[in-house]
Amino acid sequence: MNKKILITGGAGFIGSHLSRRLLREGHEVLCVDNLFTGNKDNIIELFSNPRFEFMRHDVTFPLYVEVDEIYNLACPASPIHYQFDPVQTTKTAIHGAINMLGLAKRTRAKILQASTSEVYGDPEVHPQPETYWGRVNPIGIRSCYDEGKRCAETLFFDYHRQHGLPVRVVRIFNTYGPNMHPGDGRVVSNFIVQALKNKDITIYGDGCQTRSFQYVDDLIEGMVRMMDNTENFTGPVNLGNPGEFTMNDLARKVLALIPESTSNIIYQPLPQDDPKQRRPDIALAKEKIDWEPKIGLEEGLMETIEYFRDKI
Repeated sequence: MNKKILITGGAGFIGSHLSRRLLREGHEVLCVDNLFTGNKDNIIELFSNPRFEFMRHDVTFPLYVEVDEIYNLACPASPIHYQFDPVQTTKTAIHGAINMLGLAKRTRAKILQASTSEVYGDPEVHPQPETYWGRVNPIGIRSCYDEGKRCAETLFFDYHRQHGLPVRVVRIFNTYGPNMHPGDGRVVSNFIVQALKNKDITIYGDGCQTRSFQYVDDLIEGMVRMMDNTENFTGPVNLGNPGEFTMNDLARKVLALIPESTSNIIYQPLPQDDPKQRRPDIALAKEKIDWEPKIGLEEGLMETIEYFRDKI
């Protein structure tokens, strides 16, 4: 059945890929974005599709539309952007969740929250299962995002328990791919842009801290499967690639895939509360939605590098 689907943050990196996927499946897509970090260039070719509609709107204010499903993605996700206005970041996470949950309650829409691996903070458990409650500094410079997303999860499950709302919660681990903003400050885009510009590749800390990188197409598949699951499985569920790499590994891979680059690797102090390890336990995703990532790091990096070559 074709549905009317709202995507908040729909002009952003992940939202633009999700818009394309849902349009290919024949759905109507209402893309809502205030364009703080989203970009119309990410969705410009979709404007000619009669089933696509764009609305410039800030989710901290209520929205009155009729929809069947809601993907709530709206929130700046990179430290550079969410620390620019931390109060607004918290408002977006919490007020945005309240407003979208209110809309879902009125329309009886199924709603998915794009949460984050940041709810685990700097973890003491490795890899991180959904049962781990996390280790987050509530007053640190990252907490506007970490605690905002944690509170949003609380709201989703309270609406589910109190109002019987059909909710879905996914915890997204580091994701990369085309449509990333060249200046968003996240490690994959940073390394690629620096290498393509023959600038020093900047590693914060000693480079031994780890992350797990998933290509955006794998994430979108997981999100759609989670929304469409018929077992009323609410989550939270980790969506990430369990392949774990150090920052040094990633920098060397990027340089190997851009052989013309003359960049050197340099080291800077590690920012406050930056997690030392991050890797998802995806056993629950495999069991409940039959999902696991298919695209390896090298394949995904090659696609992402080609995207940035055209942008720089």
